[in-house]
Amino acid sequence: MRDTDESGQLLGGLLTAVALQDRNAFAALYRLTSAKLFGICLRMLPQRSDAEDVLQEVYVTIWHKAAQYDHQRASPITWLAMVARNKAIDRLRAATQRHHEPLELLEPVSGAQRIEDAVAMDVERLRLDRCLGSLEEKQRAAIRTAFFDGCTYEDLAQRSGVPLGTLKSWIRRGLLRLKECLER
Repeated sequence: MRDTDESGQLLGGLLTAVALQDRNAFAALYRLTSAKLFGICLRMLPQRSDAEDVLQEVYVTIWHKAAQYDHQRASPITWLAMVARNKAIDRLRAATQRHHEPLELLEPVSGAQRIEDAVAMDVERLRLDRCLGSLEEKQRAAIRTAFFDGCTYEDLAQRSGVPLGTLKSWIRRGLLRLKECLER
């Protein structure tokens, strides 16, 4: 689901209702976000079955922690994506495996994806690529590696040869600039 103002408000409202244990809101949230979150899990985990298991864990976590969502810190889809990313990283750590297959080589999540959705995703990808291109190289590389390859901050700091705090600062500043660019 694209994170426009309208969809962000819808997801925010659903998260609020889920925090109050509203099962219908939870079902609606699942319908609207499961494909995107499953895509994140598939991208980060080497086995489809692991991605399916992690997706289930993601929604259990969302059910229990929806009240922790803070609209001032992140958009609803960003918060949901971070839950998925963190669960996938937990699974990777447990298995001590890494998966770095290019996104283009993964099989589609659903054969029934509508053309409009595919076009919208392409437009969003182009916007994201443009905004990532506007970042400093170190920020862009850190964000791509951390979020698209599933590398932990600790691993990335070690690979980059910089202190963990420095790496986190690069990513935080980069994400803030990325958010500003995407909101334009």
